Amino acid sequence: MGELAQRWQKLWQAQLQQQLSGQPRAQVPDPQSIQHTFEALWRAVLEKPAPMLQAQADFWRDYGALTEQAMRQYWQGEAVPTGAADKRFKDELWNSNPLFGFIKQAYLLTARHIQASVDAAEGLDPGTSRRAAFYTRQFVDAMAPTNFLAGNPTALKATLESGGENLFKGFTHLLEDLERNDGRLMPRMTDLGAFRLGEHIATTPGKVVFQNALMQLIQYAPATGKVHRTPLLVVPPWINKFYILDLKPKNSLLKWLVEQGHTVFVISWVNPDARHRDQGFEDYMRRGVLAALDAIAAATGEQRVNAAAYCIGGTLLAASLAYMAAANDKSYPASRIKSAAFFTTMIDFSEPGELGVFIDEEQLGGLDRYMEEKGYLEGHQMAGVFNLLRENDLIWSFVVNNYLLGREPMPFDLLYWNCDSTRMPAAMHRFYLRKMYLENVLKDAGGVVLGGVPIDMRRIKTPAYFISAREDHIAPWQSTYAGARLLQGPVRFVLGGSGHIAGIVNPPSANKYGYAINPALPATPAEWLAGSSAQEGSWWTDWQAWLQPFVGKPIAAREPGGGGLAAIEDAPGSYVRAKLD
Repeated sequence: MGELAQRWQKLWQAQLQQQLSGQPRAQVPDPQSIQHTFEALWRAVLEKPAPMLQAQADFWRDYGALTEQAMRQYWQGEAVPTGAADKRFKDELWNSNPLFGFIKQAYLLTARHIQASVDAAEGLDPGTSRRAAFYTRQFVDAMAPTNFLAGNPTALKATLESGGENLFKGFTHLLEDLERNDGRLMPRMTDLGAFRLGEHIATTPGKVVFQNALMQLIQYAPATGKVHRTPLLVVPPWINKFYILDLKPKNSLLKWLVEQGHTVFVISWVNPDARHRDQGFEDYMRRGVLAALDAIAAATGEQRVNAAAYCIGGTLLAASLAYMAAANDKSYPASRIKSAAFFTTMIDFSEPGELGVFIDEEQLGGLDRYMEEKGYLEGHQMAGVFNLLRENDLIWSFVVNNYLLGREPMPFDLLYWNCDSTRMPAAMHRFYLRKMYLENVLKDAGGVVLGGVPIDMRRIKTPAYFISAREDHIAPWQSTYAGARLLQGPVRFVLGGSGHIAGIVNPPSANKYGYAINPALPATPAEWLAGSSAQEGSWWTDWQAWLQPFVGKPIAAREPGGGGLAAIEDAPGSYVRAKLD
């Protein structure tokens, strides 16, 4: 305990010194944004108090009924109602013990009424209303009884059974997390020592065959004697590392594509630092997508590729296609990309989902000032934003497991990747958030200018395949559908199950989730869904079937480094290993 106290004091002193030093700090969400949001909320309530007064009356009516019900349960032995399924209340005492049953029901009732009263406030603009609802949900979920020792029967039982050892271990885990993250509270989600790149994950054999200041290009070794003539280029998002598509062999999309006979190339983006501060969206297009096309041509002799891109990598690919269609550049005609697949990609940002909570002039101005000083945005800032979108799963469940129960988190490849975040160059981040999220001009003809060329998504005639996920909280499928309808070539839109990650990393062997198809592209997502038909299995096989007209004739397998580009190093390369936070 003395050692833990010394470590705690050292952390406290370091945080105090950082506060007094005046070093720039970026906080997402911005505390000022939260303050201004609730100031606007209370002004609206004071101007039109009737909805709030009605919400309070409804709360006390329902709370009285709950109290009466709890008394009957205690005195007359009535069963405790289980209510809707909630993973936070799995312990059987929540349903068998009247006291814990009352605590649970009282919390859920209070949470429901608090959120309903905020939603009922009149006179708020849509952005403020959305932020108020989001911040309120964060508070309500943070106050769940399961997050506190006295209100968590599982933690109480563990404390009694271990003589408090779980709390000692939990405090040790808390200190370790604070020390590892420079005083930031970021609970460890998985066993960080259980995975090593190239050994346990990102193991698909290949070589880095090209690199520049922004990316390494990996060519994977063939798994078949013959391969399709047309290479396949994969453009991952630069906000995370590419190996989400190459986790364990059983769920690696890249490995599966190689096994289908594709010569697969993937971009591995650099983890930027202050030297990359001026690298913007156009740089990522030129040194990323266009440079990869030239490198693939040098390595294979093929000028044309099929392309696939994930999340904001797809936004970059769409912008690159629009540039190629408009620039009249003989080196990069639009025909160099035979087909394009977009995984959970937004082009129209009219409905950005809950990420829109963090996008307004006030918050972006604060980020701009911070990045102007640093030259980049740290990976932990963006990771924190995404964790807040699923706070109970990605924050509070680990607070309970690690700190209250004193347990070690389980090894999980996807969560290891989730913790392996990357930085964002200031110029790129500023352009992307403003042009896409705040102004939403990528969808407009001439709204974005690249290389002096106004681009227009409607000039893209490239055959396109869109796969989105029904429960995606980062790229809502209704928004990705709106973007798909902007393209003027043949488009196939497919809706998979689950969310932003699990809906994409869904191998055929798992036989999970299924997907929906509809050959038509009606005006609204609701019409598309009403006319769709459900399919079993993985969308991977559907995309592979759709690709067949574009893959070319079989040729002898290509070995990485055996063509016009020499191998630089083994996959997954050195860029992906950089950990700068």
